[in-house]
Amino acid sequence: MIGTMERTDQLILALLARDGRMSFTDIGKATGLSTSAAQQRVRRLEQRGVIAGYHAELSAAALGRTLTAIISVRALNATYDDDIPGVLASFPEITSCFSVAGDASFVCVAQVASTSELDALLTAVRHQAAVSTSTTVALTTHFRDRPLVDAP
Repeated sequence: MIGTMERTDQLILALLARDGRMSFTDIGKATGLSTSAAQQRVRRLEQRGVIAGYHAELSAAALGRTLTAIISVRALNATYDDDIPGVLASFPEITSCFSVAGDASFVCVAQVASTSELDALLTAVRHQAAVSTSTTVALTTHFRDRPLVDAP
């Protein structure tokens, strides 16, 4: 779809992906559109579902959650596979959960404050979801949540 999208819309998406609070005036200046034309373009992108929403990016470090863990989850009994995402969603430390193909059924990302907090989380997940886990701890984040659209 990106290839068929107008360059101006691609530029608007790239701008908003980097600063979701950018004003319509600033979008207009960056794209050569009037403020009202920029607003109309953004609204049209929202209506088409290309812009799915806006959010505040929270600092894990400022919230004391400096340790990122990637947790692979495998059901001990495949009969309960469909119940696992609901159980995992009950843990606020787990920020993302993906159904995957491969050795695991799900891969989750968790943000915790310490290794002891991670240990407690893994113990609770294994017990409540009846799963086995394999965990990787991220040492450095080189990039994350890159925008899907770059400026044309």
